[in-house]
Parts: sequence; structure tokens; C-alpha cells
Amino acid sequence: MHQGNQLFNVRLAGSPEGQAHADNFIDLEHLMTIARRQAKTVAITAGVGLLLGLVYIIAAKPGYTAATSILLDDNLGKFADEPSPAPANMQTDTTILSQIAILKSAELAEKVVRKEKLDENDGFMNPPRSIFASAISTVRSIVGLFSSSRPANTDGLSAADLKVEYAASLLQSNVDVQRQGRSFVIDLTYTSDDAELAGRIAKAYADVYLSDQLDANFDATQRATVWLQGRLNELKESSQAAALETERFRAANGLTAAKGALVSEQQLSDINSQLILAQADTARARALYNQYKSILASGPEGAVNNAAVVSDQSGTSVIGTLRARYLTITKREQEIVSRFGQDHPQAVSLRTEEQDVSRQIFQELQQITESYRNQYEAAQSRETSLREGLENATGKTSIANEALVHLRDLEQNAQALTNLYQTYLGRYQEASQQQSFPIAKARVISVASTPKDPSSPKKKLALAASLLLGLFAGAGIGAWREYRERFFRVGEDVRSLLGVKFLGFVPKLEGITEAKRAPVALEGQAAPPAARTNIIRLAVDNPSSQFAETLRNVKIAADVVLQGKESKVIGVVSVLPHEGKTTIAANFAGLLAAKGAKTLLIDGDLRNPGLSRALSLSTQRGLVKAVMDGQPWQNSVKVENKTKLAIIPTVLHRNLRHTSEILSSQGMKKLLDEARNVFEYIVIDLPPLGPVVDAKAFAPMADGFVMVAEWGVTPRALVKSVLQAEAEIAPKILGLVLNKVDMKRLAKYSSYGSTEHFMERYSSYYLDTPRMAPTKT
Repeated sequence: MHQGNQLFNVRLAGSPEGQAHADNFIDLEHLMTIARRQAKTVAITAGVGLLLGLVYIIAAKPGYTAATSILLDDNLGKFADEPSPAPANMQTDTTILSQIAILKSAELAEKVVRKEKLDENDGFMNPPRSIFASAISTVRSIVGLFSSSRPANTDGLSAADLKVEYAASLLQSNVDVQRQGRSFVIDLTYTSDDAELAGRIAKAYADVYLSDQLDANFDATQRATVWLQGRLNELKESSQAAALETERFRAANGLTAAKGALVSEQQLSDINSQLILAQADTARARALYNQYKSILASGPEGAVNNAAVVSDQSGTSVIGTLRARYLTITKREQEIVSRFGQDHPQAVSLRTEEQDVSRQIFQELQQITESYRNQYEAAQSRETSLREGLENATGKTSIANEALVHLRDLEQNAQALTNLYQTYLGRYQEASQQQSFPIAKARVISVASTPKDPSSPKKKLALAASLLLGLFAGAGIGAWREYRERFFRVGEDVRSLLGVKFLGFVPKLEGITEAKRAPVALEGQAAPPAARTNIIRLAVDNPSSQFAETLRNVKIAADVVLQGKESKVIGVVSVLPHEGKTTIAANFAGLLAAKGAKTLLIDGDLRNPGLSRALSLSTQRGLVKAVMDGQPWQNSVKVENKTKLAIIPTVLHRNLRHTSEILSSQGMKKLLDEARNVFEYIVIDLPPLGPVVDAKAFAPMADGFVMVAEWGVTPRALVKSVLQAEAEIAPKILGLVLNKVDMKRLAKYSSYGSTEHFMERYSSYYLDTPRMAPTKT
């Protein structure tokens, strides 16, 4: 009991770290198992796709494709056109896309129709249609009846024009225009069911395209020439009128110009230049005058000391001579004084001479200062005169400038008209010259010819595409089937998801219907007919079958988990009805009794006693009377003749509303307590866990439960949620049996290395196989 409880709780909890670790890897083995399981579906779908491809190839009309290649060569028109300022790659892509649009246009298609008179060609206007084309046309007609689109406006068009438009639309639908790689070559192809017509139309397309280019160039140039000529006449008149108005305004305002400038402006410029020079002379004279004035202000003695500063200036050579003489005398005086003293007659004489030279220097500086004062006053007077002249000239110039603003505006207008006239004149001459260049910037490098072999349908491509689509469709269907696969298939599903012991597979029993089932051979009654099969004896009569082996595994699990109990109460349950729990319960009890163990089988499904009906027990006493009416339960027991299996059936004389209370009543507890003293095993067939609560009410009295799930039918999530919700039942689960297993398909759901993968190798150990359909309870 504790072993089962611990295992269930641990496995249901799971390991988030282990699960996250497992999710980081792709289980290639699992993917291979899925591929092997869905291989038949994929193969069938691929075969259907291939068959549809064959039907298409047989039913489709052959089509012939003619091709022509056109080279866009700008070198053909390099003498007639100017290079474009746009980048080369941008210019190339734009040009090629534009030419492709022209080739696909309806106008060019109409020109081809008129050139080849395709509107009069019955084979072109009404081509033979394939089955698929006819079906598509019919569908479009039906859809057109319900569409809200309005018909094209055909007002003013004749029947012939409408016919040409229709022929052009047919032509456009079969024309394909593509650029050849990154080159300047455009490939044009046309597909038709008539090989000769396809070649003729493809060739006509190239011819019409080249002619259309020449016509378009000529028309554009002619229109440009006519327009430019009219525009030139207007610009010429406007330019002449603007120039004449400019000269009249110049003469009226006296704005005479010399050497490209007005006379007043030249005069103002000259006076301004002279004023600048005069200002420089005044500043220089003022500086010299102030310098000498400051020297004189220091007195005779200071003048002699500062004479060295001005001795290097021009006009001061006398001061320089006197200065040299003064220094010589001073030096001689110092020598005499050092030898003979200051009172020596020669020293006195030298000092007198020194004073005389100093006075001469001072007088000379006075004369120079007076000379610089006169120069300063003359320069200042000249500057004042020039400034007055500049003011007069400025006044006159400002008056002229007001008229000059308007004059410049007139000159700019006249110059702009002249430049515009020259530009348009050059463009007019270029346009006139281009009319004499009938050159198209394209040429045909591959002339269309009549195709020899049909281009469609492409048999290999159609077969490959249909096969590939079939494979994709099969893979999609298989993926959808796998997505819907949410049922128990192998034992690993039970162990990994529920955490309970997996007890084995019960094969799907076939070949015996309900009518062939025999009633139980009870003690004191005659044996059933040989042609009928006893439901309890399926495992007993086939002891070497896998059915019996699985039930023996159930017994071992019960003995191991419930060891130490002298009598074991085992309930057989399922989540949903019709999963075969009644058959499992009856044969499990029969197998136990056949082994010599005292076994009691109770039909505990009070709402739907399928076990009692399957055993065809005819009795008036059963479980309900033994529990509710207080009758001895031994009076309700029926004993199977051969295995000595004791059976308590359920006989319903009225509708019971509280069946769960009956199963959990004291009468039921008393019955089980007394039965434990007599039997080693008590097997109870209980109602399903999902729809009713009877099994939950009985859970405290049971030692263990054997759960039955139908292979490929019972949802795994449902079983898990039910067990998680049942705290009384989950710990007592001895294990789970997968019933109604298709043993031929079982290996497809198993991975290599699992027991199910090698199940066929164990077939030699299962000698007998029961052949009976299980009960749906």
C-alpha cells in the first residue's frame, strides 16, 4: 500500500528540472517512431497526389511556348541622347522595369492583335479547352453571377473595337515577360496550343515593340520641337523688351558707367582712398610732434639725455653731431677730474664747453619741434578737406543708389530672360537634330521560331510537384493525427504520466458475439452448450494466452503490495464506461479461483449491473437485498461449477437513487467483514470513476484498486485529473491494465528498446488466444 502511494505521488509531481532538461533536446527516436507510425498515411496521400498528377497530365492540353529575347542597348542612341545624371544602376533598373511594363501593356497587345489580325483568327479567339480549364471557367461564371463588380464601360466602342480588346486580353494572359538575370536582356514568351501561332505572335511582339519605340521617340521629339519653337518666340520678345527698359532707366537717371562701374562710385572710391592716406599722414605727424614736444618739456638737461632717442630719425644729423661732441667733452672732463680734480682750469673749461653744446642741442630740438608742428597742422587741414569732399560725394551716391537698386533689378530680369532664351534655343536645336535619328535603344538578339515540342504540361515537374504536395499533405494529416493522439498506448505512458505500475496489455477479443455467450455453469445446474463461451472462463480456458498472462501479473501486483493481508478486497474500476472493466474483473476472479484460491466476485455496479447480465444469472436475490434487507449474504452467493468461484450478482427490482450510500453502508461493511473470514480474494466490479461517485464511496473498504483503460480511447489527461482529485483511491491503485489492445499496431507506438517493440518475439509463449469481444462495461 505504501509502495503504491509513494510511487504515485512522486511520479505525478514530476521533476521540473528534468522536464526542462528534456525539453532542450529533440527526441530523434520519438520522431522516427512517429514517422514509422504515420508512414502509411503519408504513403497513401502521396499516392493520391501522384494519381492526381497523372490525371492532370492526361487531361491537360499540350501548350507550345515561343520565346524571343530583346537587348536594351543604350549605345545605339549615344549620339542622339545626353547621358542621364542619375546613377548608372538606378537608371538601368528603372529603364528595364519600364520596358517590361510596356511589353505587358494593353496598348502594345492591341497593336499586335491588329498587326496579326488575331481578332479574326477563330483558333485564337476560341481555343480548345481542357477539362480543368472548362471547370475553372464554369466556376468563374458562377462566381461572376454573385459578384458586385460592374462591367467595363463600353460606351462609344464599336463591336470591332470590343473584339480587339477581348483579343488583347487573351493575348496578355498568355504572355510572360521576364528580365534575364541582372543583364539588359528581356525574355518574352508566348504560350499557345498552336505551335505556329505561338511563334508568329512572339515574333510580332518584338517587331511591334521596336516600331513602337521608334514611333514614340519621333512623336515625343516632334511635340517637343513644336512646343520649344513657340516658347522661343515668347522668350525672345520678353528678353528684348527687358533689355530696352533697362537702358532707358539708366539714361533717365544719369547712371553712366565707365569700365563696368558708375562714375559717382569711382569718384567716391578715389576720395575714400585719399582720405585714408591723409589720416595716416596726420597720425604720423601728430606722433612726431608730440614726441619732440615731450622732450622739450623736460628742459635743456633732459633734452640732452633724450637726444639719443631722436638722433636716428631723418633730419636730425645736426643733433647727432652735437650729441657725439657732447659725449666726447664729457668723457674728457671725467678724465681730467680724476687726475687733477674739479678745480683744474682745463676741467672748468671743459664744463663751460659742455654747457654750450647742451644749449645748442636744446635749440636744435626746438627748431625740429616747430617744423613737426607745421607738418601736423598741414596734414590735419588736408584730412578735413578730404572728409568734406567725401561727405559731398556720399550724398550724391546715396541718391544714385536708390535708382541703382531698381536698375539692378531690371538688369537681373533681362539677364535671366537672356539665359533662359539661350537654354531653350540649345534644346530646340538638339530636338531638331534628334528628329533625324530614327534609332531605337533596343534590338532583337533571339528571333522567335516555331516550337517543336510542347512546353506544357511538364510531365516530370507535374509528377514531382504532385508527389511532393501529396507528401506534404500526408505529413500534415499525420501531424494532425499525432496532435490528436492523447490516449494511452504503451506502458511508458502510464508510468511517466500517472506514476503507477503498468500491469500489461489485454488484446482486443474478437469473434464471439453477445448471443454466443453462455450463462455461468452453477453448482446443481446443467452445463451450458458447447458452442457458447463462458465469460468467466476466457482466461481459464486459455491459460497460455497474453490475456491470462496479464491477469496473472495483476495477481502478483496485488500479492506484493497487499502482502500480509489474509483476505484482499480488490476493486476493478475505470474512468469511462465501456472500457472492459467487467470482463477484466470476471476473468481475474475466475483465474484466482482456478488457482485454488477462495475467491468472491461481487457485481458492485448498482446502476448498470453489466456483470450480472453478462453472466446471465437468473436469481431473485442479490447484493442489494443482502445489504439493505438484512438477508444473509450467503443466500445470494452463486458458485461457478468448475472453478468454484463464488459470485454475488446484483438484481434490481426498482430504481435506486442512493447507490453510493448502499456501497458505503454498514450492511456492506458487515458483508465484507464476514466475507474476509471465508475468502482469500474479494473482487468487486465497481462503476466508472468519471460519471458517478459509487467507487469513491466504496474506497475506504477496499484494500486496492485495479484500473482499466481502453487502449487508444481513454484520454490520458482525464485519467490523470481523476486520480489527482481522488485522494482515497489514488494511493490504493495497484496498477493499470490497458484493454482492447490492437497488438498488430502496438509496435508502431513504441520506441526501439521498449518491451512493446519486441512484443512479436514473445508470441511463441502465448499459445492460446481467446476469441471473444469484451463486454462494454
